[in-house]
This record gives sequence, structure tokens and C-alpha cells, in this order.
Amino acid sequence: MALELKAKVIQINPEIQGNGRNGTWRKQEIIVETGGNYPKKVCVSVWGDKIDQFGLNIGSEQTFLIDVESREYNGRWYTDVKAYDLKSGSEGAPQGGRSNHNDQEWSQKSTQIKSQNDMMWVDDSQDDDLPF
Repeated sequence: MALELKAKVIQINPEIQGNGRNGTWRKQEIIVETGGNYPKKVCVSVWGDKIDQFGLNIGSEQTFLIDVESREYNGRWYTDVKAYDLKSGSEGAPQGGRSNHNDQEWSQKSTQIKSQNDMMWVDDSQDDDLPF
């Protein structure tokens, strides 16, 4: 499933580093704001080498390719929004290291965003014959 989040970068938090059972890890949280009549703020996590690859700046318009995952801990649920790639502004080409997709696959899976400042969730994993 491919999810896209088109938003403006409004805050870049300091990088966090730590040690886990698989070695050292790096994480940076980016606060973005969607457009439209009812803008929403979303905290997006960027992990590892993607922090350097993305090179984000405050005020830039981005389309983040994201994974959303929730997990339970002590009876409470926590949700992470992780960016694995991005497209800058209205450009069509991804910027991050998309090693598992070629350009043809990208063209087939991407959809057009109905307005420049809207947030859109895209689910390309299901093929249905609905007329709308």
C-alpha cells in the first residue's frame, strides 16, 4: 500500500540517536502541516540515512511517501508515521533512495493529488471495479 502525504515543513526537531539490539539508530521528527480548509499538523519520523538524503528545509512543500503503523503497549495504542521517500513540491520524481522501485513502477503506482495543498491517502494495493 502506498500512502502519500502532501504538506509543508513547519518544524524540524533535533536528531535523536541511540543504541538498540541491532546497533546504533538515528531518528528525526519533522512537523508538517497540510493545506486546505482544515489544515492538520502531522509528526513524521525520518530514520537512519534518510535524514541526510532528504535534506529538508522549513517552509518547503513536500510529498512524503509514508508508512503508518500502530502498536499496543500496556493497554494503550501508539501510532508512528514514518517517511521512507519523498517528492519535492510538484515534481514527479522521488528524491530519496528508492532502491526497490524503478521509474515505471513509480509511474504506475502514483496517483495525482487533487489539489496542491491537500493531504491524500492512496491505497494502490486493491484493484476494484467501482465506477468512482
